[in-house]
Amino acid sequence: MKKLILFYLLLAAALTGAAQTTDTSWQEPLQKFTVTTTGSGYMDSTAFTGFLNHAEGAGQPRSFYERFSEDPVVFFQQWGLWRTLLLILLGGLALNLTPCVLPMIPVNLAIIGAGAQSESRKKGFALGTVYGLGITVVYGILGLAVVLVGARFGTLNASPWFNMGIAAIFLVLSLSMFGVLHIDLSRFQNGLGRMHFNSRFISSFVMGGVAALLAGACVAPVVIAVLLLAGNLYAQGVAAGLIFPFVLGLGMAMPWPFVGAGLSFLPKPGRWMEWIKRGFGLLILLLAVYYGLLAARLLKHNETPAKGEEYRISRAADFRVALDGAFAAHQPVFIDFWADWCKNCHAMDSSTFKDSEVRKRLERYVVIQFDATNNNESPAKEILDHFGIVGLPTYVILEPVE
Repeated sequence: MKKLILFYLLLAAALTGAAQTTDTSWQEPLQKFTVTTTGSGYMDSTAFTGFLNHAEGAGQPRSFYERFSEDPVVFFQQWGLWRTLLLILLGGLALNLTPCVLPMIPVNLAIIGAGAQSESRKKGFALGTVYGLGITVVYGILGLAVVLVGARFGTLNASPWFNMGIAAIFLVLSLSMFGVLHIDLSRFQNGLGRMHFNSRFISSFVMGGVAALLAGACVAPVVIAVLLLAGNLYAQGVAAGLIFPFVLGLGMAMPWPFVGAGLSFLPKPGRWMEWIKRGFGLLILLLAVYYGLLAARLLKHNETPAKGEEYRISRAADFRVALDGAFAAHQPVFIDFWADWCKNCHAMDSSTFKDSEVRKRLERYVVIQFDATNNNESPAKEILDHFGIVGLPTYVILEPVE
């Protein structure tokens, strides 16, 4: 018993010591700046230039979507519940075009099409509906986790083990497309009686949930706005606000019942279908390789101490030095909170931030790309909490205080 007590005392002392050594030196120089504006998600060069214009007070009149993204609470108060719900539905529909969901389209078509092909429109619609239900349920639960327990959207994608699991699922699906494996979930039908659920419906629901989990790595302005609005209403005792993440997921799910109905009228299976399946199998195999490599990179990232670089930093000391330099030069600061698992972050790096006009506009700023891949570890956690960031990528513009 004494040894057990001694163990807990030593553990508590170690944890206390770790907490005391947390570097918070970045907080002092940060007090010399004020936050001008924040943004999130993928922006093309035109949208990003508009974001900078707005930050600099030279923006054009804002659309409904932009006004909702900037201050969802004010928008809700001004325009009411039904217009807000409609905007959230449309925003969810647009999420299907994000870099996280687009690669899932061949998987979606393979899963839904395999069950709907050459059958009735009703069967295809039902399969697409079940797939969409998986999206709605899982996406809504992810949103609830952010609102109720203070999690960050997309954090699950920071786990190498999660990405290994996704890689394994895609590998199995790919092998089934090539005919190497046969996936039979019929044994799960036992006891369902008249519900007539079969493996096709189970597969559709599961893959809808997987699509929602992967979409959680893609943060768009509408996602942040919905989470902020739901959290604000919940804090005021309006529990009905917790339905908003599910409405966003419902918007993302809307096209898939109609896709399923359309796939039901494909020609009957033949030799051509075997080549189509192999094509889908190859695409899904590439996804498996991608998520396997991402898992390997995250494992290496977790084992290797982060190093400050000219263009990307992850240490509190580097963050402090960059802020001190910006204040000494009396320059505004542009912070890009980035992560290795964040597809929108990579899309911004490969397109928007390479645009000549964007690069020219950012010349007046001290640009900090903060690597928050391990966003639940210090110092990333404390810095993200300071700015109230719930997902990546997020952009923060600071102006030095006169």
